[in-house]
Amino acid sequence: MFLELPPDDEATAELYAADAESDGYVMNLTRLWAWRPDVCTDFVDLRRALVSRSTLSERERAVIVCASVATLGDSYCALAWGRNLADAADAAIASAVLRGEDDARLTAREKALAEWSRKVVRSPNATGEADVERLRAAGLADREIFEATTLAAFRVAFSTVNDALGARPDPALAQAAPAEVRAAISFGRPVDDAQPA
Repeated sequence: MFLELPPDDEATAELYAADAESDGYVMNLTRLWAWRPDVCTDFVDLRRALVSRSTLSERERAVIVCASVATLGDSYCALAWGRNLADAADAAIASAVLRGEDDARLTAREKALAEWSRKVVRSPNATGEADVERLRAAGLADREIFEATTLAAFRVAFSTVNDALGARPDPALAQAAPAEVRAAISFGRPVDDAQPA
């Protein structure tokens, strides 16, 4: 990343320990967000609050994030969420969404959410009532439309911080993603070859 590592203190140690416990290593993005562990924690908690009471399925949320980060050009989150979508669906579906294609096995709701997420990321001022009507026609309630839009916007904010400050995907993250997912990611920052796997 472009910033120096933040000084070690109790809050950064807690962030690093949580990564080591859940992933077996400290992620590059965690080292970046360790400049403000409080903001990192609040951001994660806010996203958790959004999805905890949402009726969007885990698979639908993964479609939203994959479509959003691919449109934004964020390789880091594309690897992480491509793997999540591959786990929830399969690697071919994840690969298609990351390439901006709609696999025939996506539901009508998932296709509508992917299209909407791409529009929200590309140009939120270019959306219109007809776009929202397409979401409703696919079976999405207005609350779900709000949640999907917020989820895409949260991901844009998170990805923008990571990408602008040079956080590169971790080798272990890339290795954990299916080959089809890795092959679909032709955008963003390269995997951090200076970090051990």
